[in-house]
Amino acid sequence: MEECRTSLYDTHVKYGGKMVPFAGFLLPVQYEKTGVIKEHMAVRTGCGLFDVSHMGEILCEGEGVLANLNDLLTNDFTGMYDGQARYSPMCNGEGGVVDDLIVYKIRENRYFIVVNAANKEKDFEWMLAHQREGAIFTDISPKVGQIALQGPLAQRILSRVSAEESIPGRYYSCVAEGKAAGIECLISRTGYTGEDGFELYMDSEKAPALWEALMEAGKEDGLTPCGLGARDTLRLEAAMPLYGHEMDDEITPLETGLKFAVKMKKDHFIGKEALEKAGNPTRKRVGLKVTGRGIIREGADIYIGDERIGKSTSGTHAPYLGYPVAMALVQAEKADVGSRVEADVRGRRVEAEVVELPFYKRQG
Repeated sequence: MEECRTSLYDTHVKYGGKMVPFAGFLLPVQYEKTGVIKEHMAVRTGCGLFDVSHMGEILCEGEGVLANLNDLLTNDFTGMYDGQARYSPMCNGEGGVVDDLIVYKIRENRYFIVVNAANKEKDFEWMLAHQREGAIFTDISPKVGQIALQGPLAQRILSRVSAEESIPGRYYSCVAEGKAAGIECLISRTGYTGEDGFELYMDSEKAPALWEALMEAGKEDGLTPCGLGARDTLRLEAAMPLYGHEMDDEITPLETGLKFAVKMKKDHFIGKEALEKAGNPTRKRVGLKVTGRGIIREGADIYIGDERIGKSTSGTHAPYLGYPVAMALVQAEKADVGSRVEADVRGRRVEAEVVELPFYKRQG
């Protein structure tokens, strides 16, 4: 299958992006002048710019939309204010995760949903299969471009191209009818890096102009284009779970530490009965700090002595922290912070210690 291109493809090539296939798209994994580590550090200490136009966007509208969302998703969307965002897993009937997503309340009876790129067709089919009377789901992904501005200097840079009323003040909120560099866009304040930052959603054709305007606005602050490589190392340092790694159709949101977004007191949601029946999770997502020599990647068996207690789900060298880290799904009773474990990395044991998550947390 031939990969798609976002409207920013030519822009990435112009900036020296090394293009690779990802979730059906050709996207930059890194840029020639910087590389993953410099891009990662730019986000931690200054600001980085990402093309996330490959993500999926779905509108949900109608008088029955709130009831439909509360049935479809594990979180509770009752009582949200206009412009509020809420994170939620979406479960199957067995309690596994179909996807994790963010829901924005635009106004009464109108919600904007952002889903993972690799799952957008599957998610949309699942939503249509569970669409109830009075609610209509519409996939608008092809029309929407998305740019993420992430880092401690994000607000300063954005304020050069956006008026104050276009910039959301609270974390997990948005301005639905904002403007940046004169371009109409929804501006949200969420992010997937562990830093403060914004996502700008606009007509996909306008994305290149907005990218250039932001690069110009951030010139004096060293705004750095960033690729998929830095996006992954940043989210891992911040211990943010990734679909297909820390959760999937057979891993429940409770096992992967998302209890805060699973409202068991709701009358019903898809997967609730299965989660109730399963009881307390027997597996738990944990953080591992590598204390031996080597890097623990995804899929390594984790041991205490000769007993296999689980498997790593993600792992890499953490550029800002300066040492390798990993996340793993292990037996719940073996998940105590401070526990010494070993990972089997290609037949060699690498020592690690169970540590509290997140590995990195921004100050202030």
